[in-house]
Amino acid sequence: MIDFLAALGLVFVIEGLVFAAFPTHAKRAMQSVVETPEATLRAVGIGSALIGLILVWMVRS
Repeated sequence: MIDFLAALGLVFVIEGLVFAAFPTHAKRAMQSVVETPEATLRAVGIGSALIGLILVWMVRS
């Protein structure tokens, strides 16, 4: 659970830095997400989750 909370904290740090450093680009990216078809978002989400799972598996083993 400690590792999960640390990872979640890092997500917030990285996301916060992106919005603080590049607010215009972040807003443009959010608009792009709104305009992207759901099937594409789902495929990217599943792909990202798999890559993350593989990365965590490699680091932890």
